[in-house]
Amino acid sequence: MAQAAPSVLLVDDDHTFLSSARDYATLKGCEVHTASTVRDAMRTVEQCAPPDLMLLDLSLPDGSGLDVLDRLDSRDCGEIVVLTGDPGVDTAVRAMHLRVDDYVIKPMRGGYFDTLLQRATRRAQSRLLNNPLASSQCGDLLGNSLIMRRLFKLIERVAPTDNTVLVHGESGTGKELVARALHQYSGRRGRFVAVNCGAVPADLVGSQLFGHERGSFTGAIRDHAGYFEQAQGGTLLLDEFTEMPMAMQTYLLRVLETRDITRLGGRTKQHVDVRIVAACNRDPITAVRDGVLREDLYYRLADFPIEAPPLRARGEDAQMLAGRFLRSLNDDHGTRHAFSRESEEFITHYAWPGNVRELLHAVRRAYLLAEDGKVELAAYPDPAVLGARSPRGDLQWSGQTLEELEREAIEAALARCGNDKTHAARMLGVSVKTIYNKLVRYKKEGLDT
Repeated sequence: MAQAAPSVLLVDDDHTFLSSARDYATLKGCEVHTASTVRDAMRTVEQCAPPDLMLLDLSLPDGSGLDVLDRLDSRDCGEIVVLTGDPGVDTAVRAMHLRVDDYVIKPMRGGYFDTLLQRATRRAQSRLLNNPLASSQCGDLLGNSLIMRRLFKLIERVAPTDNTVLVHGESGTGKELVARALHQYSGRRGRFVAVNCGAVPADLVGSQLFGHERGSFTGAIRDHAGYFEQAQGGTLLLDEFTEMPMAMQTYLLRVLETRDITRLGGRTKQHVDVRIVAACNRDPITAVRDGVLREDLYYRLADFPIEAPPLRARGEDAQMLAGRFLRSLNDDHGTRHAFSRESEEFITHYAWPGNVRELLHAVRRAYLLAEDGKVELAAYPDPAVLGARSPRGDLQWSGQTLEELEREAIEAALARCGNDKTHAARMLGVSVKTIYNKLVRYKKEGLDT
């Protein structure tokens, strides 16, 4: 089931108050967004779901905090509390007309803040009960941004159907998590099975997908149930389906149309009740144009396309995800590390070309290198963490052979991509199969990366 954490929006130009209130609400399990200007607050309101609690300062550098409420449907918002150190009749009257729940003169009592957070928690729980997918989580997918809430609704609509779904998007955006969420909310009782089509040798694809009978080929010493049989009554994810050999694409198309499979070496057909989800990093239209993907198979798999959005399009989600990752590390190790203000700025404004996967690895590494409880992301010079490309002038040659340079390039790409071989192949401009073949050879030669 999805889990909803109460969302809190803090708008104040007092950075000391903002920092302490944010840290306290975060410790209480809230998803916290902060802003110190009207402009930043409006941007947050437009990109994120309506908060369960908003604390709003009146006097901001670029206007009145009440201006923020003009961009917010207060009926969707939880509790709205105005904070001010300079109360006045005019602002109090305007606040009442804008459906403000309370008008508090600074400083705010700590006990009152606790009460507000408790009410926000109850509202989030009620919201979850009324609409399980209206929360900040869908399966293992997390996000408060508008684009992610739209993704959750798409998953909610298509999950109970038998439509084939094509999940596309950049590497690291969580395409497998989308597929797992589709399975979780589908009501199917069978297993979720995932196969990376680009990682299976071409001569074994048929055996792995559809199974084989004993003696059907050299080395087939026993009957083998393929991925379709293993996913009976459940969901099968065909990841990187554009890397599948053309001959096998023809057979897969027939299976998708008839839902009947025949094991290699077998004579009887078996009907399979399997929900198909296909995923790819490569643009399938380009793959069709390049002649490596059958056009009819593409349209059969793209029955219901879903895009996993890049992290740079998800607004404040990067901050929320980084906070979740750091809290998990703190819980695992019994620490109370926190991001520095510079790190929070970096998380918000960096493009994250490696998406959520890159963010996760960056937070993990920053946590390990933290000093005095401060996690510093912005200070990293390592391009493998920040996703920056080193200039070509940095390339050093020390007399290695071309084969040795090739191996070093593969190792560097894998390190940059968190050992994601598909992403590394895209960076190097080669096929995934080439990466796997090279790694197998290195292992045989005792050069395992």
